[in-house]
Amino acid sequence: MSLTSSTLLILVLLATALAFAAAVWLWPRLGRRGGRPVLGRIGVVVVLQVLLLASVGLTANRTFLLYGSWADLVGAEKSMPSMGQDAAGGAAVRVLGRKPVDVPGGATPRIGGEIERITVRGEGSKAVVQAYVYLPPEYFQPGKEHTKFPAAVVLTGFPGMAENLLKGLDYPRTAWRLAKQKKMPPMVLVMMQPSVIPTRNTQCVDVPGGPLSETFFGTDLPKAVSGAYRVGTSPSSWAIMGDSTGGYCALKMALEHPEHYAAGVGLSADYKPELDQYSGDLFHGNNTEEKRSDLLWSLDNLPQGKSSFLVTSSKQGEQNYKDTQKFVAKVKAPARVSSITLDSGGHGFNTWRREIPPALEWLGGRVAAE
Repeated sequence: MSLTSSTLLILVLLATALAFAAAVWLWPRLGRRGGRPVLGRIGVVVVLQVLLLASVGLTANRTFLLYGSWADLVGAEKSMPSMGQDAAGGAAVRVLGRKPVDVPGGATPRIGGEIERITVRGEGSKAVVQAYVYLPPEYFQPGKEHTKFPAAVVLTGFPGMAENLLKGLDYPRTAWRLAKQKKMPPMVLVMMQPSVIPTRNTQCVDVPGGPLSETFFGTDLPKAVSGAYRVGTSPSSWAIMGDSTGGYCALKMALEHPEHYAAGVGLSADYKPELDQYSGDLFHGNNTEEKRSDLLWSLDNLPQGKSSFLVTSSKQGEQNYKDTQKFVAKVKAPARVSSITLDSGGHGFNTWRREIPPALEWLGGRVAAE
């Protein structure tokens, strides 16, 4: 039973309620003197405390997806390949495993699509990064063996696991449902962390001396995926989106690499990199690159391509509201910008779940396989 499954949560909540009722019923009998009643009272308190903590912990984990699996919880989850490890043995994309999409009929790929766990080796960056690829049902249907599809890179925040995009934010299931409702075209989703090193927040910057995060996301990733899957190769076939730090990366790639991405979506995005112990020194004194990493500065001082942008924020509960308004005001033709502004919302999964369906619909209207 999965750590994040609703069945597990319901069972634990039910066990907690039953244990509480049993404690109320047994307590008068356990109030007597003697060793056995005392041990009984201790046992009842311990069981109730464990069940209450498990209920709170499982509820919080389903809300924020702090741990994606039992192995992740106990620290046994296999780490991603680190920078420079050629885990693909020379291949740009290597498939590590496959699993069905959690939708009706999902066990059959031509009905529910499929999720592949892969590693991507960057030709220019030399980085090897793990990702999940959602392939829509149409990818497997008879008569469409040569059909190409649009693709979108989907990034988590930092720190964050790629599994968050599958379970906590439900990207594959949402894309499946919207395509079924004809609200967006069938689309390949490439879901991953916004860093080429799991433990370092490289924020899509080419760090002098490495790692080359911008090169990986801006150039290597579309090229590698286009060579391994039936997706379009032109910029009009590609989009990139993400939340928080992933949203910053998405906007940065669409702004600075319109030759590869036609659209970028930033959900609660940052607009410049945050320098802290997780990022380390990203620029090593290179003031030009540090300025370019500030998206508001870039919009004022660098040419804008034909990319389309979608940014989201909330009037209450988000710290990026004013900067989001500045970003919208600074986008000029030939670039285009749209925005979603909620009256209230926080910097977390509950807000992004509300924004993801309209964001995917928006993307679907701006990319097409070519």
